[in-house]
Amino acid sequence: MNLLKFSMLICTTIFALQAQAQTETDGLMMGKRNICGGLIYGHSRWTNYWEGTFYRNNQNIGSITSNSVTAMVNYGITGKLNIIAMAPWISNKATAGTLIGQSGIQDLSLAVKNEFWAKEKGGFNSSACIFLGGSTPLSNYVADYLPLSLGLGSTNAYSRLLVDVQKGNWFGTASAAYMVRSNVTIDRTAYYTTELIYSNKVAMPDVAMFNVRAGWRRGADLILEAVFDRMNTIGGFDMRKNDMPFLSNNMDATRIGLNFKLPVPKINGLSLVASGFQTLAGRNMGKSTSFMIGAVYQAEFVKGEKK
Repeated sequence: MNLLKFSMLICTTIFALQAQAQTETDGLMMGKRNICGGLIYGHSRWTNYWEGTFYRNNQNIGSITSNSVTAMVNYGITGKLNIIAMAPWISNKATAGTLIGQSGIQDLSLAVKNEFWAKEKGGFNSSACIFLGGSTPLSNYVADYLPLSLGLGSTNAYSRLLVDVQKGNWFGTASAAYMVRSNVTIDRTAYYTTELIYSNKVAMPDVAMFNVRAGWRRGADLILEAVFDRMNTIGGFDMRKNDMPFLSNNMDATRIGLNFKLPVPKINGLSLVASGFQTLAGRNMGKSTSFMIGAVYQAEFVKGEKK
């Protein structure tokens, strides 16, 4: 992903599957008793990164590359209440130096999406959604091994508020989220942040996230949109000169990107999704270029229900 998997997936819940419809950053809802599942392949690479606010590279690690395969499913309990789950398999490696690459299953993410308000007036269709979700590690990966660790190892809870407005086929969506993260246990009894701490417990700072997207869509099957998102860690500290990143660093990232969703002709319910993102600015983060591509399929869970 990037410097620690964070700017691409942020524990898989926030930045994952940006190209998929009916997710945590769009205003679309899955129909009652409809189910949508898919597999998404992701790739990210960075060479330069921000050491605090200082932009640099490091020949001891070369470039960091990450590949992932994420499985996701979205079920419509009702047309106003959806449940979304996803989990990625990740592989990270460096092109130089002695750090050993890592691969395995990362975190399980689960969220409930509720459209609590909707209104049509003057040709504008507006709606508001709230999300409640969380994530937790699925495997015993080593979190204290950045920038190659599979994740940060914390159990997280978050909420997101989203507003969506559409007129004709043009739309705009804005959302904001706040994530609370648990302490992480590491395999050493002391570590240094801005002071020496004699403990194997790392207190993780919370995270605020913002997402804006706008574009053209026809239903939930044909979508083209531009995306801007921002992640801001509330607290933490900067990396020291020539040091490895640490779990509780202050990690900020600003990205732009494009998302696409296209229906597959003659196969009802099957769609191809793709996205590309570029990190513009950051703090203790890699300046990554990433893309995702995959396929999703929507079907009636109970025969006779309308999609």
